[in-house]
Amino acid sequence: MFLLFFITFVSKFVLLLNTIIKLSSFKLNLCFVRNQSYRRVLILKHKRKTTIMKSPFTGKKMRVHKEFRTLTLRKEKFKILFHFYKCEDTKEQFEDETFAQLNYNQVLNQYRYKNSIPFPDQIIEIREKYGVSAAKMSEILGFGVNSYRQYEGGEVPCISNARLIKLAEDPHEFGKLVSMCNSLDEKQKEKYKKKVQTILEEQKAYKQERYLEAYFQGLCSPGPYTGYKKPNLIKFTEMIVFFTEKVKPWKTKLNKLLFYADFGMYKKTGFSISGLTYKAIPMGPVPNNYNGLFEYISDKGDIIVEYKTFPDEGTGEQIVSNTNRAFNKDLFTEKELEILENVSQIFKDTDTKKIIELSHQEKAWVENQNNKSFIDYKYSFDLLHYHD
Repeated sequence: MFLLFFITFVSKFVLLLNTIIKLSSFKLNLCFVRNQSYRRVLILKHKRKTTIMKSPFTGKKMRVHKEFRTLTLRKEKFKILFHFYKCEDTKEQFEDETFAQLNYNQVLNQYRYKNSIPFPDQIIEIREKYGVSAAKMSEILGFGVNSYRQYEGGEVPCISNARLIKLAEDPHEFGKLVSMCNSLDEKQKEKYKKKVQTILEEQKAYKQERYLEAYFQGLCSPGPYTGYKKPNLIKFTEMIVFFTEKVKPWKTKLNKLLFYADFGMYKKTGFSISGLTYKAIPMGPVPNNYNGLFEYISDKGDIIVEYKTFPDEGTGEQIVSNTNRAFNKDLFTEKELEILENVSQIFKDTDTKKIIELSHQEKAWVENQNNKSFIDYKYSFDLLHYHD
C-alpha cells in the first residue's frame, strides 16, 4: 500500500515539475519584449564547446535544429532563422547562451535597421568624435545618464531618442545642441564648439580621402548587406594584414578568406567583422570594389602587392605582409580573433583553384552570381565549408 502511494506521489511530482518548467518557459517568452534577457525556449546555463549538447532530462545527445520563426519586438514582427537544440524523447527545446544571443541579435538587428536606430558602436563613435564623456553626452542630448549608458551597452532607444542621437552625428547640429544645453557652463560650451570647428575643418582638408574611403566601403550604414555593422576600413585592413601573415595568399584566395571570416562571424553572432559588402562574381564571393580597396591599402603601406608571371605567361597578384607593419589584434574581440584563426586553419593548405570551387558550392554565391548581386549576410547560415 505504501509503495503504491509512493509511486503515485512521485508520478504526480514529476508531472507538476514538467508543468512548472513549461510555464516558466512561457513566462520568459512573454518577458522578451520588456527586457534584454530574451529567451524563447529553455536556456542551458553553460557555454557550448561543441555543436552537440546533452539533454538535461535524458542525458542523450541533442541535435541542432534551425527553423524560420516570426517573433515580435515592440509590436513589430520579424522573421528569423531560429537556432535551438531539441530533446527527441521529451520534445523540449533548448538554447544555450550562444544560441539565445544569436536569435536575439537577429530580431534586434532587423528592428534597428527598419526603424533607423543606431547600433551601439555607432552611438559610441558619435560621442567619441567630439571627445565627450557619456555623462556629458547624456546632458547635451537631454537623456538620463543611466539611459544613455544603456544605449551604448546595447539597450534599444525609443525612436525619438534614436533620431536625436543620429542628429548629433552632424557637427553643425551637435553645436546647436551644445548651445541649448543649460547644464553646461560657458567654458564647457566653448570647449565643445571648438571641437566642432576642428572637425569641420578636418572634413574639408580630408574631403578627398573621406570620399575614397566611402566609395571603397560601399554601403555606409549597418544593414543586411553589411552584417549589421558600419563598414570599418581600418578593421578590414587588419583582417588583410592577419591573412598575409598567416597564409600569404594570392588575391583571389584572399577574397575568399575575407568572405568566410565575415560570414563565419555572422553565422555565430549575427554580426560581421568588417561591415563590408560582398558581391558574387564568376571567381566567387568578393568584397565590393576589392581591386580599389587593395590598391588603396597597398598605397598606404599596410600591405605589399607582388606581381608574379607564370610559365603560361599569365600573371597573378600575391598579397604579402609589410615586415614593418604588425597585425593589431587590439582592434578585435576575442570571438573575432577566434574566427580569423579558424578560417586561416581551415583553408591554410587550400590552393586558389580549390577555394574557388568550394565558394561556388555556397548558396551565397549560387543564388546571386547570375546578376553579380550583393550578398545578404543571411546566407551565412547556409555556409557549407566554414565550421568550428
